[in-house]
Amino acid sequence: MKKRNAIALSPEEQTDYIKTARTLTLCTNGGDGYPHAVAMWFVTDDDGTIWMSTYRKSQKAVNAARNKKVALHIESGDTYDTLKGVLIRGDVELVRDEEVIFQLLGRVHQKMTGAFPDAAGAEEVMRWQATKRVALRITPRRISSWDHSKLGGGY
Repeated sequence: MKKRNAIALSPEEQTDYIKTARTLTLCTNGGDGYPHAVAMWFVTDDDGTIWMSTYRKSQKAVNAARNKKVALHIESGDTYDTLKGVLIRGDVELVRDEEVIFQLLGRVHQKMTGAFPDAAGAEEVMRWQATKRVALRITPRRISSWDHSKLGGGY
């Protein structure tokens, strides 16, 4: 068996790893040909769709409108034998529906803080934010993964 296959995460491990990660790196293709990589908070749907939000005029939104191919990178571990991660290649769709964006902002907040924002005025602020933002809906097309702990100390 190839080493790459031996360290790959199973589909269930991939799903759990992606779902529980707090931050990923979104890579879009810049107009100048260079990758544009930024850290993003995100949520996932049960079907594997990945969602995040950004300002409509942000560079990542401009890039995504120009070229729908994106890469998402999630990795953890501090030493070689603890490195674990996924590289997701997918297609992005810009969603401009303000209700979808409002719900997404709430989902991301809940994931990151453990609670849906219910402070006085929170809904009003999120609805106002939704008017200036776009949702990025990423459909994964190919996932590569690795878990070096599966090497058992050998390299």
